[in-house]
Amino acid sequence: MGYCVNHADRRTQVLCQKHQVYLCEECMECRDPQLYCKFRPSCMIWFVAKEKKKAV
Repeated sequence: MGYCVNHADRRTQVLCQKHQVYLCEECMECRDPQLYCKFRPSCMIWFVAKEKKKAV
């Protein structure tokens, strides 16, 4: 568990494995969606962002 890279006061469990940074629910979006990421098939950040786009 760590603190969001953009909001130092928010604790979160969501870790971007590629960049090794924690992201809170508000910031949860892929940082490099166009670039290859070996973690993408199991990435919670990628999945949540994809579902948000479907809902819109």
